[in-house]
Amino acid sequence: MGFIITLLIGGVAGWLAGMLMGSPQKWWMNIIIGLIGGVIGSVVLGIIGIHGTGIIGGIIVSVIGACLLIWLAKKFLK
Repeated sequence: MGFIITLLIGGVAGWLAGMLMGSPQKWWMNIIIGLIGGVIGSVVLGIIGIHGTGIIGGIIVSVIGACLLIWLAKKFLK
């Protein structure tokens, strides 16, 4: 059950980040971006001492990380 929730959080986070960054993707790319963004967000925010707990905290951390991922991709892929 935890795996399904992780995929749902990743999908929501990827979709929100795509909307915020003006880069909407297909549903499967949203999940991938959200999952990778969750890892990036956890590392970056963990370094400065911020941790997200629960589903809402996980979504927020994942969205921040996914936005960073999209921003970096736009910078380096241009």
